[in-house]
Amino acid sequence: MTVLAPDPRAVREASLEELDRLGLPRPPGTFPLVWEPGDEIELRPTGEIEARIAVLHLILARCFGMPPDAAMGWLLGSKLVEMLTPPEWQFVVGGRGDHRSFVLHHDALFSLAWVLGLSKQLDPRLPVDERLVDRLPQISRGETFDEWRGRVLAVPQHPADAAALLDLHYCLDWAYLELEEAGRVLPGAVDANAIGQRRWALEWAVVLRGPYHDEPPGWEEVDLST
Repeated sequence: MTVLAPDPRAVREASLEELDRLGLPRPPGTFPLVWEPGDEIELRPTGEIEARIAVLHLILARCFGMPPDAAMGWLLGSKLVEMLTPPEWQFVVGGRGDHRSFVLHHDALFSLAWVLGLSKQLDPRLPVDERLVDRLPQISRGETFDEWRGRVLAVPQHPADAAALLDLHYCLDWAYLELEEAGRVLPGAVDANAIGQRRWALEWAVVLRGPYHDEPPGWEEVDLST
């Protein structure tokens, strides 16, 4: 579903008010908006988001000891091999790559679960709700991707709500990095890495359409430099 994006300035003001509520610094007045008036927004297809959740969950299983043969067997049985990015493929098959960076995807997965309505909240003060694992593919029990999709029945968020949360995380990412660089106390148990991962997932899942937007990026192409 493609809809007209909400007023970006009103959304930004709400994001800044949330920063105030959390006791976080506001970004400078030159901090860019995520979209422009008149742009359109949509979410990626539900099946694509579900596949990304399943792949990230499988990679986390590899991080915590799942043998590569078992991982590949599950991917083949679920017909998800082609959904892996080249770095993910190298890690799943041969354990090559930055193990720590893959572990951090725990929060990206949490963010995508919120997008599909599998998690009720995405509070920047709170870590991932461990009860979420019950709503993810039960890989160790042999539950396939299609079986999982039939069990959870995703109900995606409205694109405008997801876009508003993206704008908030755009601001949170800046604020958390500022606090950590200054050595100041964060407002909860979540650090800048986790906020960055949540933003990464939202940047990927929310598709922006307008004269200043490129085609939706691949998972590894998401730009978090600003």
